[in-house]
Amino acid sequence: MAKQHGPAFVGSVETLFATLSAPASEMEKSFTAALAESTKRATGRPVGKSQMRAWTNSLSALARDLREAGLDHIAVLVEYPMPHNKASSADAVLAGQHRRTGRDLFVVVELKQWSEAELYEDDEKLVTVPGSRKEYETHPAIQVSNYCQKIIENCSAVDGHPESVEGIVYLHNATRQSVAGLFELTLDHNVKLFTKTERSAFIDHLRGRFGDEEGRHAAERLLNGRIQPNEPLLRKAANVLKGRDTFILLDQQQEAFETVRHAVESAFAANTKRVVTITGGPGSGKTAVAMELLRYMTQARRRTWYATGSRAFTETMRRFVTGSDKELKNLFKYFNDFANAAPNEADILIADEAHRARLKSFDRFRPHKSSDRPQIQDLINAARVPIFFLDEHQVVKPGEVGTLAAIKSYAQQLNVRHHHVPLDGQWRCGGSIAYDLWVKRLLGLGSEDAEWDGDAPPVPWEGDETFEVIVAESPAAMEAILSDKLAEGWSARMTAGYCWPWNSPGADKSLPLDVEIGDWRRPWNAKSTARVGDAPPSHIWAISPGGFGQIGCVYTAQGLEFGWAGVIIGPDLLARGGRMVTNREGSKDRDLTKSTVTDEQFDRLVRNTYKVLLTRGLAGVVLYAVDAETQEFLAELVSPRA
Repeated sequence: MAKQHGPAFVGSVETLFATLSAPASEMEKSFTAALAESTKRATGRPVGKSQMRAWTNSLSALARDLREAGLDHIAVLVEYPMPHNKASSADAVLAGQHRRTGRDLFVVVELKQWSEAELYEDDEKLVTVPGSRKEYETHPAIQVSNYCQKIIENCSAVDGHPESVEGIVYLHNATRQSVAGLFELTLDHNVKLFTKTERSAFIDHLRGRFGDEEGRHAAERLLNGRIQPNEPLLRKAANVLKGRDTFILLDQQQEAFETVRHAVESAFAANTKRVVTITGGPGSGKTAVAMELLRYMTQARRRTWYATGSRAFTETMRRFVTGSDKELKNLFKYFNDFANAAPNEADILIADEAHRARLKSFDRFRPHKSSDRPQIQDLINAARVPIFFLDEHQVVKPGEVGTLAAIKSYAQQLNVRHHHVPLDGQWRCGGSIAYDLWVKRLLGLGSEDAEWDGDAPPVPWEGDETFEVIVAESPAAMEAILSDKLAEGWSARMTAGYCWPWNSPGADKSLPLDVEIGDWRRPWNAKSTARVGDAPPSHIWAISPGGFGQIGCVYTAQGLEFGWAGVIIGPDLLARGGRMVTNREGSKDRDLTKSTVTDEQFDRLVRNTYKVLLTRGLAGVVLYAVDAETQEFLAELVSPRA
C-alpha cells in the first residue's frame, strides 16, 4: 500500500493485532523501532523507550477492541502526519466504508494512557495530568478536532464530504470518574470521548460506523490523493481577520493559543499581569498563532494591538492584509509606538518578530516615540498580557536584544508571572523538518534557539517529497528556474547576502545594477519607501508585483515567504575544510562590519542572516554561491556524486 504522506504503519487491524499480540516479541520490537525511526525523520527528535512502550500499550488496546468489534477488515494508519506539518501526527486513522452511506470513512483516534486527569484551574480547554512533566496541555478533544479539520481542508480524498472525517479520544486506562471534568467540553458531534468505562460503547460506536468492505482501498485513496497547497499566508491572514476563515492550529500551536487565552482570563480575573513568550523557527506557525489570537481577542472586544520592529513586515500587513479597512489597519503598530504608553494601555499586545526588539526605543524626529527604558520593559508595561513571538536565530543586526532570557528576566524584575511555549513544527518549506535541520547543520546552528553547534558538520541533503533543493550553475540559471516557477503560478524572489554596494538611484531614477556576478548584473530592491520606476517600495518588495527583477536582502525578506526562494550566497559565507565559515571582508553591511561589532558577533549575525534567507520558500529553494569552492561544496551536498 502506498505511503506517500508517510504514516509509520499502514495495514489491516488483523496485521496490527498479530504484530502486537505477543509482548516483547521480535515482531513487536521491530514494529516500535520502525515507529520510532519514522517519528525521528518527521520531527528530528529521537524517541525514548517510554514513548515506545506507550505505542505498544495504546495500539494493543485499540487493536484488541477493533477485533472485538469485528473490524479486522478496516485499515489502520499509525502516526499519520498532518498535511504540511509532519511534526504533528494523529496516533491512528481508521479507514473503511461508512455503513450507511457507503462512502469512505476516516476516524481519527487520539490515544491517551492517562489513568486520571482533571481540568487545569477549572478551564474546560486545558487539562492537567498527575505525574506529567507539563503543567497543563490542551484538551485532547480539541487536538483531535483540529486534526480532523486539517484533513478535511487539505486532503482531496474527502473533497466535498467533511462528514467523512470523525474524531475519537480514547482514554483506555481511565475510568469515567477519574476524568469526569474532561466531559464538560462540548465540541461538534464529530468528536467523541471514551474511557475504559465506556469500552463497550466505544466498540458499539465503531461497529455502527464501519461497513463490511475492506479498508485498504479507502486508505489508498487518502494516501495517494492530492494534498491541497497551503493558502498564501497574507491572503489567509486577511480572510482570518475579516472573519471569513481561521487558522487550524496543531498540537504546540494550539497549546500556545490556549496558554495565552488562559493567561488573559486569569490576569483579568485576578486584576494582574501575565507575560507569555512563544518561540520557534521559521515556518513553525508563530504568525498563524499570532493571527488567530488577534482575531479571537478583537472579537472578544479586548483592546488588542499587533506590533513588530520590522517596517517590511508591518507595512505588508497594513497594506495586503487589512486593505482599505482603517479599523483593521490601526491594529498594526511598531514597537516604538509603545515607548511612552500608559500602564496596561492595551489588554493584549502581540509582539511579533520580538527578536528584533532594540535596547531602547528611539526616534530622533518624534520624541514621544523615544524612551530611556529598555524597549522590552516598555512593551511589558504597555499591556496587561504582552505576548512575545521570537526566534533567536533570526537576530540579524547588532543591537537586537529580543531573547527569551531577556524577556523572562524583565518579567521577574517586574514580579510578573511568565509562561513559555516552544513551537517546533514546520509549516513553511513544505512542512519539511528535514530541510530545516539540514539548514541548521549547514550553518552550524544548534537545534534550539540561541544554541550554536559548530562541531556538527554539514550533511548531504537526502531529499524530501514535500520540498525541493536545487543548486543552480549560475545566477542566470537561478533566475531562469525561478522565472519558470513564476510562470507556473508560484510566487518567487531572489535574495542575497549583503555583499555588494547598495547605491541610490541615478539621475534617471533607475536602480543601479549593484549586484554583479561575472556578466550577470541585477539591482538591489529599492532603498526607499517610494516606488522607483517599475520597482516597488522596499517595505513591500517581497509581495508586490514587479519585485522579481531585483535582489532582496534579509531586511526586506524577514518575516515573509515565497513559493520559491532563490538565495545567492556571497563571499561573507564560505565553505572551507568541510564547514561553512564567515568572512568579514566579504560583507558590505556597515551595521555588521563596524569596529564595535566583534568577530564572534559578526559570525553569528551572518549565519542567522542566511538562516532567514534559506527558509523563506514554501515549495523549494534555489542556491548559488559566488565563491567557487563554496559552490562546489553545495553541489556535492545537494547532489552527491555516485
